[in-house]
Amino acid sequence: MSATLPQLLDQVLHQINGVVLGKPQQVRLAVSCLLARGHLLIEDLPGMGKTTLAEALARSFGLTFNRVHFTNDLLPADLIGVSIYEKKTETFQFHQGPLFCNVLLADEINRASPRTQSALLEAMSSNVVSVDGISHPLPQPFFVIATQNGLDQTGTSPLPESQLDRFLMRLSIGFPDRDAERNLLLGHANPVDQLENGIDCRGLIEAQQQCSDLTVQSSLVDYVLDLLATSRYQKSPAALSPRAGQGLIAAARGWALLEQRKYVTPADVISVFTAIAEHRLDAGQPRGPDSLSEHLLKQVDAIR
Repeated sequence: MSATLPQLLDQVLHQINGVVLGKPQQVRLAVSCLLARGHLLIEDLPGMGKTTLAEALARSFGLTFNRVHFTNDLLPADLIGVSIYEKKTETFQFHQGPLFCNVLLADEINRASPRTQSALLEAMSSNVVSVDGISHPLPQPFFVIATQNGLDQTGTSPLPESQLDRFLMRLSIGFPDRDAERNLLLGHANPVDQLENGIDCRGLIEAQQQCSDLTVQSSLVDYVLDLLATSRYQKSPAALSPRAGQGLIAAARGWALLEQRKYVTPADVISVFTAIAEHRLDAGQPRGPDSLSEHLLKQVDAIR
């Protein structure tokens, strides 16, 4: 008997957790983001497993993968591609850049210039890029995983709010616990290049469609509306937009699908809320242990 979609997703989670040790919450959030058709921003110190997680996701879902290191001299054409004049045909032919893939790892995105950062904006919002007035569709599915260093490090440029809002989630992997790090040092983590395709590209598209079809009760929508409305009365740098509300419901659906349910609960919303809301509430500025999203959740719980 062939495995069902929830069983296949469970296998994918299991094998990624065998590569990224001791981080089941972060892995589940990253897969939820992919199921919700969002984009993922990972902010952490170098050497924490950001690249490993990105490559493990691509391999587990049978997706094409490109990695671009965002340096301060990277140009938009280096990412998107360029039109080159072909003498034989006397026409300009577009040569695709590394952006044309299923999973793009934009490594250290905040080390690039704002101009190059913004080159991703159209691709992330509409899944197409325009060159010389001609639109070129990107492969489907298209998933950007961007990593960034802390803004206190040398040579970084903060992401503008418009681009920050295009990332459905922001995660921090963090240090592993002692047991997980011991296994890592002993070489017990599975090699990422030996991962098998748990679900192929077509299966992922079907999973994304099934995710968007999960039942959302009107009471849950009211709960999300309460969170959005309350955020707009806070003394914080920013508030949650309608796009954030749409993303919150989409990600909660992804979390519910991983929990093997056909409906979404408030617990699903709470599970993904911080990853979705915090970088919008703090305008991308780190706040340490003072979490605006956790404070907001407590407020709305009190209101309800």
